[in-house]
Parts: sequence; C-alpha cells; structure tokens
Amino acid sequence: MHQRSVVRVGASLIVASLALTACGSRSDKDSGGGSGEATKTAKIGVIAPLSGDLSALGLGIQHSVELAVKQANDSNAIPGWKLEVDAKDDEAKTEPGKNAATALASDKDVIGVVGTLNTSVSQQVQPVLAPKNIVQVSPANTGPGLTQGAKWQTEPKRPYPTYFRTCTTDAVQGPFAARYLYETAKITKVATIHDKKAYGQGLVGTFTEEFKKLGGQVVAAQTINPDDSNYQAVISAVKPSGPQAIYYGGEYPNAGPLSQQMKAAGLNIPLMGGDGIKDPKYITLAGKTSTGDLSTSVGAPTDSTEAGKKFLADYKTAGYKEDSAAYGGYSYDAANAIINALKTSLKDAKDVESARQATVDAVGKVSFDGVTGKVAFDQYGDSTTKVLTVYKVDAGKWATVETKAFETK
Repeated sequence: MHQRSVVRVGASLIVASLALTACGSRSDKDSGGGSGEATKTAKIGVIAPLSGDLSALGLGIQHSVELAVKQANDSNAIPGWKLEVDAKDDEAKTEPGKNAATALASDKDVIGVVGTLNTSVSQQVQPVLAPKNIVQVSPANTGPGLTQGAKWQTEPKRPYPTYFRTCTTDAVQGPFAARYLYETAKITKVATIHDKKAYGQGLVGTFTEEFKKLGGQVVAAQTINPDDSNYQAVISAVKPSGPQAIYYGGEYPNAGPLSQQMKAAGLNIPLMGGDGIKDPKYITLAGKTSTGDLSTSVGAPTDSTEAGKKFLADYKTAGYKEDSAAYGGYSYDAANAIINALKTSLKDAKDVESARQATVDAVGKVSFDGVTGKVAFDQYGDSTTKVLTVYKVDAGKWATVETKAFETK
C-alpha cells in the first residue's frame, strides 16, 4: 500500500443552521426565532479509512454515522443542540490514525468518536482520546485486547473506560469459524495464514486454539507481508501438508489474490476468513475460482431483520454514492449509542467538554434495539450481542450459510 497524506473529510450532513455556528453556538433570536435560547454544536468524529484499499469499508462507516446524525438533527433528538460529523481519514494505518485522533481530541466541540475499522489503528487512537474523556465506539474492531487488555485470556482488565464496540470480538469469531469447519463442514485438517497485523494474528490465534480443542489438526502455519502481492512461496510451503481448507487472518486486499493464486497452483480447497474478507471486492479480486470460499462476520445479515431493512432503505434514500458495506449497520448503531447517551449528558450541559465524562458513563448504560440487534455493553465495553454468520461465495456473491448465537462450551 502506498503512503498517503492524511485526508480530512468534513461532514457532509450539516444542516443550514450549523453553517451559522462558527463559534459553536448561535441565538435563535439572531436567526429569526423569538425564544432567545442558544443552539449549541456537538461533534461526533469518525476515524476510518476514507482512501486506499479499504476505503469501501471506511466510507460506509462514515455515511452510516452521517445518516444517524441527520436523523437525530431532523427529529430534534437533543433539544438545544445540533450534531455535526467530523470524519478523518486514517488510511487503515496507525500513524494517520493517531494524527486523526489528535486532531479530534484538540477540538473542544468533539463529544465522541465512531471508529476505527482496524484493531491496530485503534491501539494508537485509544490512548489519545481517553485522557480527554472522549468516548470511542468502534463498529469493527475485533481484537479482544482492546477491551480486556493484553492478558485477556487469563487476567482480563479494561485498559480504557472510554472505549466500547458494537461488534463482537475475535475471542468469539475465531472459535465460531473453527466450530463451523470441524463440526459442520467436517474438515479436520487446516493450514493457517495471517498478515502479521493485530487483527489477523488474533483471529488465527483464537481459531487455532478452538480447532485443536475440537480435535482438528493445524498442519501448517504461515504468514505473509501485507504489502506483498505474490504468495507462491507461502502456497508452496502449505500445499505438501495436505490441508482441507486454509484459514486466513487478514483483510480482503490480500485474501483475494491469495485465494486466486492458491487455486491456480492446484490447491483447490476453500479459503476461509473473518469479517475482514466479507466484502464484494474479495470476490472481484479472488475471481471465479472463489466459489466455495467462506467467511464469518459479526451479527446477522443486515437485510434479514426489519430494522436492518429500514436502515438500508433510509441509507439508499439519503443518496450516498458508496454502499453501507460490511460495517454500516454497526456504525449506525455506534453513532446511535452516542446519540442516546447525549440525550442524558447534554441535557443540562453548558458546553461539550464538561459533558464528556457524563457521555462516557451514559454510553455504558445504553440499551436499545438497533440494526444489529440489542445494543448494550458489558463491564469491559464489549457488545453483549454475540451473534455471528457464516457466508459462502456462490454465483459471484456472498450467500448466507447460517446465523447463530455463540455459546461457550
């Protein structure tokens, strides 16, 4: 991936009254109203890849937050306040992500942030937002350590009380995939490959542990460099071990070519990955031989519920050029978790900064029916909803195989 400068994308859904709020507030009397009450501005930041290989996912995150904010403003959800979106491009890289967080943290009107997409980026963002008491709700981070610390398996401890997420974690997603392959697909020998990033490593780690516990064999364990495009060396190393499937930890820009190249080399077995590959672009990159490849993703398919169908219809009506993509529903729910909290924290607040801690506290207590199911958080900031879905590439599209709630065995 080429290095790009940080791109700052302003909110596209600022109502006309916000254009008059250069200093963060205005008088209704000044704008033609007679009440004399002030309308103040609070900003919800977005940190996501808005350019580069993962921009399809990032733009879906941005627009889904914009939709939630537009609806909140249209319904006057928080009397006396208007919300604004401030989206920053992290390019799916740690340093731009940290810079984006620094810019948002220095803005006195930022009350919360939706993001990030990548676990590795969030590791840099969390310590920047936390000292300013700015709540962060991720729609996509699945690394368990973000909420339960480095020793999450044995000594879980929450590192940042400001951090929450609406998606479930790799502690659930990896074992869910392992159970599907071993118990449902009857696959007993698997090779693993990951891209050395926090997300990929974590996913392969939890998958491997569960697959072995079930009685399966991991016959080879390899890694790739995420900047590489030729995977022949890894394929040659894996092929002699005779795996029945490849379990891949990483995202679709690498996974697609890997699938295509392994099939071309005669390794005609399914590649399975996590939510990072569950995107139409994976199929484009992997080509026709991707039929039968598998992925898991957090939650039920968005179009399988009435709430999801309404969200997709509202998103289409809003006219965004880019699709809501894999994390649209989770981003919409993340934004609404913050908005629900703001109904409490901003009710009597004089300004944004003084309401930040109250917002963190209120997010921890939210409970509502969202697009992705029940939106609520446990003591670590993790989603209490642990529903996942297996998908399979069929006729050039991701088709639903099964949706289940994960239960610890």
